[in-house]
Parts: sequence; structure tokens; C-alpha cells
Amino acid sequence: MLSHTGQVEQPQTNDVRAFELYFERLEAAGLGHIKRPDLLVFKIAYKEFVDKFIESIGGEEELPFITEDKLQPLIQKAIIAVECENSLWVAEKMPAYNLPMKPQKRLGGKLGLPKVAVLPTVIIKEEDRIPLSKWQEENKIPIHVWHVFFDRAFGLSFDEAQRLVSDGLILPTEQVFQAPGGATTKKAIYKYYYHYAYPLGIASERPQLIPAFIEDKNGHILPYVKFEGGSLNLADEAINVLNEL
Repeated sequence: MLSHTGQVEQPQTNDVRAFELYFERLEAAGLGHIKRPDLLVFKIAYKEFVDKFIESIGGEEELPFITEDKLQPLIQKAIIAVECENSLWVAEKMPAYNLPMKPQKRLGGKLGLPKVAVLPTVIIKEEDRIPLSKWQEENKIPIHVWHVFFDRAFGLSFDEAQRLVSDGLILPTEQVFQAPGGATTKKAIYKYYYHYAYPLGIASERPQLIPAFIEDKNGHILPYVKFEGGSLNLADEAINVLNEL
């Protein structure tokens, strides 16, 4: 069973004011700069408890604005916490998909792929590593990163991701991000080869790609594409990971 935590999705609207109000509420709750995993995974045996807890706080839409101490009864029932990512790529068609890793000079002879290789990866932002590590340590709940592509998904434990960086097997890269208002920023990210991840699932029904946009108060339009619908069959490897936990 899955449940949203405090990083529940932002408002699904083209109204910039709705986004502003959302973040104003976060700031008022003292949670504007708090980083928390996106999902909690529970045993089905806890469904009744989870449903009643969420109802008691006013519904799922209130979760982003609840402080961590008040969420502890819910968090401590979780098997894992999940940081969710997605990419607008068909994984199996990416040029370096299914290529084996080979010794790389930039990695000191350790196994890897060329820097320009295009393949499925599980991504963690550098700015998220410390807060996620702190959250995991304080709550004693393991974090996994689940990265969904158009046709399949991969999972990686946060502890394994940290080890890969510490061992020099994964190096940071720079990526440009665009904000709803149009401004761009450069951030360091870690792109973990899917070879290090476990298969999370394969799409049994692919999602639709829906055009959408955000219009800011100055009339500037930022177009983007989002996933809608689709379904994923969990891989045996993913179920085994959850069973082991």
C-alpha cells in the first residue's frame, strides 16, 4: 500500500497563484525548505490505520503542511520511504541501453560508461542528498529512489546510492532546470546507471503524453509535457526487495 507523505504533489493547475498559495502555506507551517521523501510504503495490514490517520488530519491534501513530529505515528508504520523521479524517455530505446560497463579512465579504471552515454539512470540531486540522509537517520526508515520512464522503472536504495558516490563509481554532473516563471538554474545531480538498480516494473499500459503549460503573472507561458494514466507491473525483484525489508 502506498501513501503520500509531506512531499505530496503540487497543485495540478495552470494557475500560478495556486502554486504561490501552496508554497505560502508551506512557509507558514515552517516546512518551506524541508525535504521529505514523496511516498511511504506500508504493509496492507496497516491500511485501516493509515486511512484513519489521514482522515484525522483532514485528508491527504493536508499532508504537506503537517510537521514531522505529528506524522511519526504514520511514518513509523512504513516499510520504506520513496523518493520519486520520472523521465520523458523510452528506456529500452536509449542508445546505451543493454551495453555492459567497461573500465573508464575518468573513474580511475573502475567500471562505468562514457560520460556522453545515453541510458536509463536513477537520478538524485546533490542538494537532496544531505536532507534525505538526515531524514533517513532521524526516522530510521530506509529510503529508496524509484525512477519511472515511459516504458519501465528502476529502484535504488539511498544507502547504495551513497556508497556508489563514496567509492568513486558515480561522479556528479551539471544539469539545467527551468522554474515555472521561466528562470533557469544549474544544479549538480548524480546519475546512477540502471545496472546498479533493481528492476521496479514494466509498463503494461503506457501513459499518455499530455501537453500542459503554466502562465505566470506577467503573461509568460512555460509549456511542458506530463504523464497521464498508464499502469506498471511490479517486477519480482522489486517485490523481493520489499519482502526482505
